[in-house]
Amino acid sequence: MERKCGVLLPVTSLPSAYGIGSFSKEAYEFVDFLAEAGQTYWQILPLGQTGYGDSPYQSFSTFAGNPYFIDPEKLIAAGYITKEEADAGDFGDNDRYIDYDKVYAARYPLLRKAYHNSPFALEPLPVWRGGAYDADREAFAAFLRENGEWLSDYALYCAVKDHFGSVSFMEWDEDIRLRKPEAMERYTGELADEIRFYEFLQFLFVRHWKELKNYANGKGIKIIGDIPIYVAFDSADTWSHPELFCLDEKGFPTKVAGCPPDGFSATGQLWGNPIYRWDYHKKTGYEWWIKRIEYCFRLYDVLRIDHFRGFDEYYAIPYGHTTAELGRWEKGPGYDLFVKIREALGERKIIAEDLGYMTESVSELVKKTGYPGMKVLQFAFDSREESDYLPHNYQRNCVVYTGTHDNETMKGWYENVNETDRLFAKRYIGITDERNVSWDFIRAAFVSVADTAIIPMQDYLKLGDEARINTPSTLGGNWEWRMDRGSLTEELAGQMCILAKTYGRI
Repeated sequence: MERKCGVLLPVTSLPSAYGIGSFSKEAYEFVDFLAEAGQTYWQILPLGQTGYGDSPYQSFSTFAGNPYFIDPEKLIAAGYITKEEADAGDFGDNDRYIDYDKVYAARYPLLRKAYHNSPFALEPLPVWRGGAYDADREAFAAFLRENGEWLSDYALYCAVKDHFGSVSFMEWDEDIRLRKPEAMERYTGELADEIRFYEFLQFLFVRHWKELKNYANGKGIKIIGDIPIYVAFDSADTWSHPELFCLDEKGFPTKVAGCPPDGFSATGQLWGNPIYRWDYHKKTGYEWWIKRIEYCFRLYDVLRIDHFRGFDEYYAIPYGHTTAELGRWEKGPGYDLFVKIREALGERKIIAEDLGYMTESVSELVKKTGYPGMKVLQFAFDSREESDYLPHNYQRNCVVYTGTHDNETMKGWYENVNETDRLFAKRYIGITDERNVSWDFIRAAFVSVADTAIIPMQDYLKLGDEARINTPSTLGGNWEWRMDRGSLTEELAGQMCILAKTYGRI
């Protein structure tokens, strides 16, 4: 990757009129701001449909997009809903934070109105049946053909999930849970309209996202996307392709993913994601993984793969345990997977999230792939030891961050870190005015030899931990922060642009 810079901001964190950031005019305004500020990259979090806990890293599908990102104003412009219908929804009353319960309760009824009053409905209203909408219907039909391999299973999964009151697919009737042919046929027929609704949502999601991405690319802004290494257990992927995962004959996991106990968690982290049957994936030539990565590159220009060390070794916990204490490390697919991806897809721009405890074999895997790893300044200032995260230890082929979505903001970190480490950071960075501490760390990232510097938007805005995105291993209060309207000033864009020019990142 060339010597460039960019900003990390989840789509959900954009301001908007309807409770949560979306592919709305505010997203286009943010792209304009990035271009004015001399940036090259907009890094986002996974775009998948979120489930319980609202985490983008626990999605109902590794392929499907989040319907929350569909812009209601575009639906109004298309005539599918009225502005009065959109404005009548209660999306929450705090522009700084997302109320997911209210967004869910208001958004889906609005989207259902849009579906039923569109040319894409299974039984369109008379106004939408004319030949003027034939091109729209053909575009929809083409979308269904091009994405049928994952879309039909996903839409059926969502429709059946609604039918059973949104419970996990493991609580469905056994015939459909185990995908018995007669049950599949029956539910596909009985739930045809609901299935069509979910296909409609994905059609709109892709259409709206591609319009935004094309606009960004036209402004010189590239999108860095993000995928989790694992899929959620309660997902269309696990239900429709049980052969890919370590499941028993009844569909229950035999082991699940997590992290062992460490200084941050005495009992470790129990994520609960199903573990891959890597022997099966190898026999197929990693076909599913290649399709997954190829689809990501239809959506993004650069791809960050989360928890990269899991491809070298992964931590497997016996299913049913309530903590991660009794798991064990097992070997992953290693370099072989990335050889096959490169053979199938050619050279692609991929970032390896190689944070945390790094063994020699993980470091060797990252090195062999040639992918840039990640450096996080907040991890650098442990005064007890020399750190690989200190800028003077960087090599060019890496991406430096002040912090990630899982960290405190830079201001929050500086205020909360122990006094010894804060004094070390203050001395190393050269901090003289603590009112501008975030920008001092940004400058340290920019001056480093790292090819790419990505800065969370909160740090440019000098915000504290009230703007933190996520605190790992906690429930509630995560993924909620939204940027204030009026934050993206010409003055700020100018300051960011000067910094980028000064350190050769334009």
